[in-house]
Amino acid sequence: MKLVQAFSLAVLAGVSVAVKIPFIQSKPTALQRRSGGTDVSISHPQVLSSVSTALALSDVHDLIYMANVTLGGVDYLVQLDTGSSDLWVLNSPTPIPNTNITSQNCNLTYGIGWAYGGISYVTAEFAGISVPSQAFLDVSSAQNPALSYGASGLLGLGFDSLSTIDALVNATGASTGRSLLYNLFQDNPSEPNFIALSLQSTSDDDQITGSFAIGETEPQYSNVTSTNKIPTWPVNSPTRWNVLLDSFIVGTETYSVSTGVQGAPSNKAVVLLDSGTSYTYAPTDVCQAIYGGVSGAQYNSGLGQWTVPCDVEIDMALQFGDQIFPIHPLDVSPTSFSDPSICVGSFVPQSVSVGAGQFDWLIGDNVLRSVYAVYDFGDFVSSGTMGSPYVQMLSLVDPDQASVEFHSVRGGTPENNITYNASSGDSGSTTVTLSTDVANTIDKLSKYLPAMLAVMALNALVLVILSIVALVLLCRRRGRGARTRKTPGRLSPMPMNITATRYPDYANPQELHTYQPVSMALTEDTLFAPPSPAFKGQSRPGDRPNSVA
Repeated sequence: MKLVQAFSLAVLAGVSVAVKIPFIQSKPTALQRRSGGTDVSISHPQVLSSVSTALALSDVHDLIYMANVTLGGVDYLVQLDTGSSDLWVLNSPTPIPNTNITSQNCNLTYGIGWAYGGISYVTAEFAGISVPSQAFLDVSSAQNPALSYGASGLLGLGFDSLSTIDALVNATGASTGRSLLYNLFQDNPSEPNFIALSLQSTSDDDQITGSFAIGETEPQYSNVTSTNKIPTWPVNSPTRWNVLLDSFIVGTETYSVSTGVQGAPSNKAVVLLDSGTSYTYAPTDVCQAIYGGVSGAQYNSGLGQWTVPCDVEIDMALQFGDQIFPIHPLDVSPTSFSDPSICVGSFVPQSVSVGAGQFDWLIGDNVLRSVYAVYDFGDFVSSGTMGSPYVQMLSLVDPDQASVEFHSVRGGTPENNITYNASSGDSGSTTVTLSTDVANTIDKLSKYLPAMLAVMALNALVLVILSIVALVLLCRRRGRGARTRKTPGRLSPMPMNITATRYPDYANPQELHTYQPVSMALTEDTLFAPPSPAFKGQSRPGDRPNSVA
C-alpha cells in the first residue's frame, strides 16, 4: 500500500496527544496472494469504539492494522496505510450521513484491488482531532482485501503529493482536497509533525500489543529521538516514505545492495516503509540469499514464496546508515495460514522492478514489527511549509531473546550470543567473488609465506657475506700496486671481429629475437597472484505499481 507518512499529526488543540493502540488478532484460514487470487476467509474483528483520544486498533493476524475514523458522526473501521494518502469509505449498505457530494468521480487503484466513487466532503474526527470539512472518496464499489477483514475503507497516512483526491481537486483551482493528516497538522502548526508507531510482533497467541502516538513518543521508547535521523529519498519533497538501505545481514554474512532508482546511490537500495503491506517484497537474489542456504527450504512457484522448515531459525537484520535492526525470526518465516505445519518466507521475491523505478524494496509489517518508528514530516516554518521529512527507528528485538521466543513456539534449542556488525564506510559492504584458482593461490600463499620469508632472509644473508668477501679481495688487490700498460695512452687496443673468429655461428646473425610475454595465468603450482580489481554485485531491479496497497 502506500506509506505511513501522515500519522505525524501534530497533537492539535495545543496539547500533544499520545495514542495507545491495543491490537486484537483475528486468524484467517487462507492467505490471499498480493497478485490476486482466491478470496480470504476470515473471522471479522469487532469494530472497537473510540474513546476520547485513545484509538482502538485491531490487527488481523498481523496482516492489516485498523482503527476507527468518525465521518458525519458515525464511526467507520478503516485500514491504516502508510503507503497511500487518500481516505475512502464504502457507502454500502448504509450511506454516509451529512456528506457534501461533488460531481467529481475517482478510481483509486492499489497493488491489490481498487475503489471507485465520488469525491465528497464531511465532518471528520480522528484521534480526538476534528476537521470541519474533510475531502474523501464516497465509494460505491470496491475490491480490496481490507473489506474482507471487516474494514469499511482505508485511511492513507502518506504525503499529500501522493494523494489522488488532492490532485483532482487542485485541477479545479481549489485547495480543499488535502489529506486528513495534513488537515490535522494544520489545526495546530506549532505542534511537532510526527507520528510514532509500534506494530509489535506476535507468536501463536491471540493477543498482541502495539502503540500509536501523535506528536510524542511512548515513555519506554523515548530513546528513539536520540537515534540517527534517516532522510527520505529524495530528501526534499518526497511522495513516499522511501529511505536508503545500506546492506542486509543473514547469519554472519553481510550482503551489499544496489538500486534501479534513477539518481539514487548505486551502492544503496531505495526501500519503501509500508504499514499497509504484510510482507516484504524484494529482488529475487535478496530472497535467495535469505532462504537459499536453509536446508529443506525451496521456492514454491504456486505460492510465489519460499517454503521453509518451521523449526529452522533464520537470523537476519537490516542496516540503515550505521544502525543495525534485527528482525524477529518468527516474522522471517511465519506459519502458513492454510497449513500451520508449513512455514513461508515473508520476504517475497520479485523478478521485475518492485516499485516501477520508484523504489527497490517494499518493506512491510514483517519488518516494521521489529522497530519503534517515528515518521517526521518536518516542522512548519515561517512560510507555512514543512521542513525535510525523516525517519527515526529504535530496535525492539533482542536477538538472543527472540531466539528463545522462536524456539518456545517452534521447538528446538535457542541460539545465544547472536551479534550483527555494521559494515563500515559510506559504500557499505562489498561482495567480492573469487575464482577457485585465485582462492587456492591465496591459500597457498598464506601457507608458504613463512617459508618464503625464511628463504628471502637466507638469500639476504648470503648476499651480505659475498659483499664482504668481494670488498676484502678488492682491498688486497689494490694493495699490490697498479700495473703499467704496455701501450701508453687512454685506450688499449682491443681485438676486432671477435664474434666471427671465436664464435663462427655469429658470422651470419639469426633473425632478431621476438619478445614473448610470460603467461601470468594462475595454476596450482603458481605461488604469485597478480592483483585483481574489486567488483560489485549485480544490480537488482524491482517493480511495483505506482499506488501500493
